[in-house]
Amino acid sequence: MTQQEQTIPAVPEFVDDSVDAEAREAAHRERGTVRPITVVGNPVLHAPCAEVTEFDDSLAALVDDMFASQRAASGVGLAANQIGVALRVFVYDCPDDDDVRHVGHVVNPVVEELPPAERELDDSNEGCLSVPGAYMELARPDRAVVSGVDLHGNPVRVRGTGYFARCLQHETDHLNGYLYIDRLSKRERKDVLRQMAEGTPAYETVPNP
Repeated sequence: MTQQEQTIPAVPEFVDDSVDAEAREAAHRERGTVRPITVVGNPVLHAPCAEVTEFDDSLAALVDDMFASQRAASGVGLAANQIGVALRVFVYDCPDDDDVRHVGHVVNPVVEELPPAERELDDSNEGCLSVPGAYMELARPDRAVVSGVDLHGNPVRVRGTGYFARCLQHETDHLNGYLYIDRLSKRERKDVLRQMAEGTPAYETVPNP
């Protein structure tokens, strides 16, 4: 094949994840089963997750269970390892700063590097279902683009601003084996763990070994 004959893969369009958001989330959730949430200290949260290679009924069922579990815990995003499955999948049901609801999932996600001129740091509070009842300010870029595939293996790209951008980065971090508290100073991390210890989760969690 000559250079002229080579085909350059097309960059997929951004998904419009605000269309029929309520109906799509409900369909996943109603098919799914609620699972308990793993919390900081559980080994599954502290190691990189495996790439998904099988796009079958078990993956579809996992996505359904994740939506059901996310809703039961009143979350806006959930990574597979937060319900004990070490695979690179996350789901989300998250508003942006304009209160537009975004619903979807990404398999094998990668956060794309954006030029500094296209983003600013936002130091809003951040929390996590795996660190229940605790919050701390954390600077993250206010824009994010995540690329990956859907549960059928089709390429997808998702973009977010503000709170939704934070969600996309937070969930991808989970699949890389990091919690948001790993980005905090030692003092801030100690404060977050104190907040967690003083509270009682409002949803079922998995006891740590």
